[in-house]
Amino acid sequence: MSESSWSRHRVGARLFETVWRHNLVYNQCWEDPAVDRQALDLTPSDRVLVITSAGCNALDYALTGAEVLAVDANPRQNHLLELKRAGIRALDFEAFFALFGEGGSPEAPDIFRALRPALPEPAREYWDREIRLFQPSPALGRSFYFRGTAGLVALAIKLWIDHGARVRDAVDRLLDADGLEQQLRLYHSQVRGPLLEDKLLRFVGSPGIMSLLGVPAPQRLMVHSHPGGFAGFIRTCLDRVMALCPLRENYFWRVYVTGRYTRESCPEYLKRDNFERLKAGLVDRVRTFDGTVTECLAGAKEPFTAFVLLDHMDWLARHPSFLSEEWKRIFAAAGPGARIIFRSGGRDAGFLPRWVRERLTFAPDLAARLHQQDRVGTYGSFHIARLAFA
Repeated sequence: MSESSWSRHRVGARLFETVWRHNLVYNQCWEDPAVDRQALDLTPSDRVLVITSAGCNALDYALTGAEVLAVDANPRQNHLLELKRAGIRALDFEAFFALFGEGGSPEAPDIFRALRPALPEPAREYWDREIRLFQPSPALGRSFYFRGTAGLVALAIKLWIDHGARVRDAVDRLLDADGLEQQLRLYHSQVRGPLLEDKLLRFVGSPGIMSLLGVPAPQRLMVHSHPGGFAGFIRTCLDRVMALCPLRENYFWRVYVTGRYTRESCPEYLKRDNFERLKAGLVDRVRTFDGTVTECLAGAKEPFTAFVLLDHMDWLARHPSFLSEEWKRIFAAAGPGARIIFRSGGRDAGFLPRWVRERLTFAPDLAARLHQQDRVGTYGSFHIARLAFA
């Protein structure tokens, strides 16, 4: 790495640390739980450890009946999941969907007062200050999904769509496309070129913006190492997403284009029947832990049968001692037949220590097939493994 590259890497690392330690970063999960369910085949007998992010997927896994422990070193992410859990317990579906489906409501303070008693104290103190994130604000996009640091980047891209690339009408037609053929025709003829201009991609790929998106410096370097660099990576990812399914059905991307989910295109916990199942008791299968995965597992009393590590391994890739310590704890806390899934900005899992890879039995064919089905489409690789000696 050149001196200038190393300097940018250090600046990016400091930016990420500052952003991550002082802000709510993720307002929705950026991993496809439909892929995760196929990879893990969860049942009510499973005990799952998942990194919280926005908590959407922890609630999704609970719908299988599994016991779920959501772990995050950023307590604000757990506060968001606790707000969802309290809302499921205390609200009717319409009020709950107003917050988390529509992205907010003028009545957000009144809705919050109804669910506030169901919150644990740390989350209650946080949302006493921050429930404003669910109140419409013309200056901030009128939606919770344009709040948090990742949401601010989504808002900036929305403004680019509207005023920079000036493709809002074409994007709206993409959302209304009758099928993939029409969608791809519109995308390639009217959207791709002006939307994915080099100056936008330089902006999004910069250390500061990647930090706001929750992408640490080691992962940013992995992405930039792809053929064509960051611009090539993003163009390839979005081309694949557009060819996979109608954008109107892809809630991950739709919410950042429009600021809200629809009743049909949303995470599973936001569908009425699933909301009622969670309210009937499945929400109690979810708990939270503030701290690192290593800290959580150091105090684990019962074994876990599934680990959902998101792209967390990328965060530790340049800290081999932390990476090794976490894997030692994972192996010690794993029950018989334990499964592990994780994503990466890189093209393989070669950054894992050899001794870790030797204790894992990977399923590369299944992982590659499911990776192609992922509606998010912004990771370089997906990995499924079983503990070889669990």
